[in-house]
Amino acid sequence: MSTGNNDPSDLDKLRDALASLTSISSTDDVLAAFGLLDMPAAQKYGIMFGFLTFALTVGAVLALLTLGGSWKRIEEQARSGESVSAPDAVTQRKRRALLLERLLEMREWMTETNYPEKSNGNDKDEKNGTKSKFSALTRMLMMVTPEEVEQKGKKKIIFPENYEEEYKAAYRRCQDKTGGPILGGRPNHRFEAYARAFASCGTRTSLPYRWSYSRMYESLAGKSHESDDHYSTLFQKRPRDIIGRTVRLEALEEDRHLNNLWETTSGKPFKENKAYNPDEVWGFLDYGPFPNAKFMLESPVFQLQHDQAAFAIIESVTDRILGVIHLTKDDPKNLNIQMELPIIKPTSEGTVEQIEACFLLLDRLFAFGYRRVQLCVDTQDVVGKRLPQRLGFTQEGQIPKHMIVKEANRDSIIYGMLNSDWDKGARAFLFKKLHGAAAQKTDAAIVAKEQAVEEQAEQLKEKKLAEEKANDGENDVKN
Repeated sequence: MSTGNNDPSDLDKLRDALASLTSISSTDDVLAAFGLLDMPAAQKYGIMFGFLTFALTVGAVLALLTLGGSWKRIEEQARSGESVSAPDAVTQRKRRALLLERLLEMREWMTETNYPEKSNGNDKDEKNGTKSKFSALTRMLMMVTPEEVEQKGKKKIIFPENYEEEYKAAYRRCQDKTGGPILGGRPNHRFEAYARAFASCGTRTSLPYRWSYSRMYESLAGKSHESDDHYSTLFQKRPRDIIGRTVRLEALEEDRHLNNLWETTSGKPFKENKAYNPDEVWGFLDYGPFPNAKFMLESPVFQLQHDQAAFAIIESVTDRILGVIHLTKDDPKNLNIQMELPIIKPTSEGTVEQIEACFLLLDRLFAFGYRRVQLCVDTQDVVGKRLPQRLGFTQEGQIPKHMIVKEANRDSIIYGMLNSDWDKGARAFLFKKLHGAAAQKTDAAIVAKEQAVEEQAEQLKEKKLAEEKANDGENDVKN
């Protein structure tokens, strides 16, 4: 069939096309059919490989759909009449993964312990009921230790929860595998150092944190007779301090820290420190500099709210205060907290001491179960913005007109550190920076080994319980 002007009809064109397909006997015939025969060789092969890749991709997708059971599920949904559309927002919300049981337990414990419903703002010591000079958050983060208290005219030693059991177990663990050579004349020095550090971490903290902190403390105390004497004496005098290699954190106290902290941050010459502009320390804060220590005492540096904590940063070598670091906006219900930029003298900015002070606090916060730690920095604070980057924080956003500081507007940058980021690399990165690559590698190996031993012990415990349950069932049947 043809038209009046002798043009081929659509049917004739289709027949011609099919006829050309049946005549294909080589690659050149395929290229000719698509009009590619006269193209340069490189382009021809490129197009051929492109078609091949496409065919393989389609084949792989179809194979995955088939092997993964997608076709079967589609068929089942068609039979049952179930909707195959994307779930709505409410359904997606219900499908969210639940938090780990330990995090939920810590959330409840911290809320009840640190923020009782009828709190009147006067923090009391939970052991003897007297008013405490530290906030509940500060007390929680301090290391735990037996304390001598007076009750009804009699002195009594109060042990923290499971302290004795944890000490004995850690002592035996270190006997099995010490972290270094034993000093002459002191066969038990490493066992004692490891055990007191492990028990002092408290049973509320995670096991990996306790293993790592204890081995670090043991290595510091076990270097020499002098270091063993130093850390033993320090533990007797200040057992609740958080110990690091270059610094330690002491709960901020007026009698112990006020005068030296003011001298250090006032900008005036102090000991070997030369005079400097105090606005380098206080320029981006809503308080300070202070004309004297009394004004500092009455400021937020020392006058903490119930959801805040403060720790003095003490240099290990000189035993002098470098500054102070605050925690604010504690939100145990959501396991969030804010860490403020350390208030330190300018010469300590960016030093290993500043980094380790933050590391010690972050490590303890995440060990208690906090899921996110926030840093809030003035957008114009060039020096302050370097610290979150050094610590591995992620910039999450910027808040315009966030605060009014010294009667002027302040825009803020929000940085965050998640517990998942901390566990997956941020902690190891900082540990390596503070202690070296070899120490970080050893620390990771110790934690991995201890976890394996703990899992094995748990499996044996479960197996034993199952066997006891089975034996009890057999006895019941016989009776």
